[in-house]
Amino acid sequence: MNPADMLRIVDSLHREKSIDKEIVFQAIEAALVTAAKKHYGELADIVVNINRETGEISGTESGQPMDEAEISGRIGAQTAKQVIIQKIREAERDSLLGKFGAEIGTMITGVVTRNEGPATIVSFDGIEAILPRSEQIPGESHHPNERVRAIIFEVKPQGSRVKVVLSRTRPQLVQRLFEQEIPEIADGVITIQAIAREPGHRSKVAVSSSDQRVDCVGACVGVRGNRIKNIVDELAGERIDIVRYNEDAETLIRAALQPAEVDQVLLCDMIGRAIVLVREDQLSLAIGRKGQNVRLASKLCGWDIEIMTNEELEQQIERAVAGFMQIEGMNEELAQRLVEQGYLSYDDLSVIEPDALMEMGSMTEEQVQHIVDQADVLAQQAEKAADEERRRKKAEDAAATAAAAAGEAAPTAAASTTAAPAAGEAAEQSASPSVEPPSPPGDSAETTATHEQTSTTQP
Repeated sequence: MNPADMLRIVDSLHREKSIDKEIVFQAIEAALVTAAKKHYGELADIVVNINRETGEISGTESGQPMDEAEISGRIGAQTAKQVIIQKIREAERDSLLGKFGAEIGTMITGVVTRNEGPATIVSFDGIEAILPRSEQIPGESHHPNERVRAIIFEVKPQGSRVKVVLSRTRPQLVQRLFEQEIPEIADGVITIQAIAREPGHRSKVAVSSSDQRVDCVGACVGVRGNRIKNIVDELAGERIDIVRYNEDAETLIRAALQPAEVDQVLLCDMIGRAIVLVREDQLSLAIGRKGQNVRLASKLCGWDIEIMTNEELEQQIERAVAGFMQIEGMNEELAQRLVEQGYLSYDDLSVIEPDALMEMGSMTEEQVQHIVDQADVLAQQAEKAADEERRRKKAEDAAATAAAAAGEAAPTAAASTTAAPAAGEAAEQSASPSVEPPSPPGDSAETTATHEQTSTTQP
């Protein structure tokens, strides 16, 4: 091969494939060695070198020099070409792995090229990436030629190619959209401290400002809500709550549970639990539909939040103390101290740090282990009883639904029969009981169910 042609090929591959020239030279050298071994045998000691400056090829076979014509002429050209192509593809793959691997978590804007089953293929930056159904916002669909924004979620090798996986469900997408739409965040004046998200439904974003003159919440909302509206539109109407961040956990939890009004926050540092007391009329608002508000607030603040009224807390405390007193080796003083620290169930007690219990109760390690073992057994029994209760209630609900359906079907069947004399119809109607269909589940029913689920399992 002409040395000038060699240098031209290397430079072309370097520019077109974004591959380092040294990698290209090494790939060609390896290809020539592989091709030579096809001629001299696999055990032959062959070394091939390409001058990086001139492009001249030199080589040896078992220490004996080989001229350039012998290397590039007698050696199988087709074999060399195949090996070079393979090496270049591997080098290209490694280059893409390094490039996109460093961009995981960044946002890209691409164009939908096609849908393959549940997945969407997105083209950007000269490659095709996959947006799986599991990483798409629930309820949205994408069509060819549609522009879409997503984050690079995963980059991994797949044979001689690179598989780039995108996501629209991760919290990083919300953060990148905030950085794009709100200049104060890009400038570092406003900082996103935490994000909790349930894609397609609701997100909570905690922000803070390093400049007292800049209102972090107002800046994120924008004039007449124009900034946050652009983000909401991009996220298919997902609701976004902007929370003013505070290092004080109690203040942050109050803000995270808005719009509910919180009466009191009790922090149980030993187990990372926050008991939040609210009025009865604020209970469903604090919990949210299907527990969404309290669930997102817990993720945002990093605390296990329990929503209760004062009456419920008093009942929990009474049950917890009474339950703990059933454990052998427990005394009332220790039971009260445990409750004060937020331990309200056998399950809580079964995972307590032994050192903490030893310190609270002035106990030996053996005594503590005996209490923990008993709590573990009682927790399992309580869970089993709760499962049986859930199954029983489910069976009762199914029976009630079936009975209601049968009651609704009865008038329909009667209407389809041959009409009877008016007097007879009147008699039958007066004799037939009226059955009203059950009312559809509403927010109140869901809130009640959620409140039961978020309550701590009692001893």
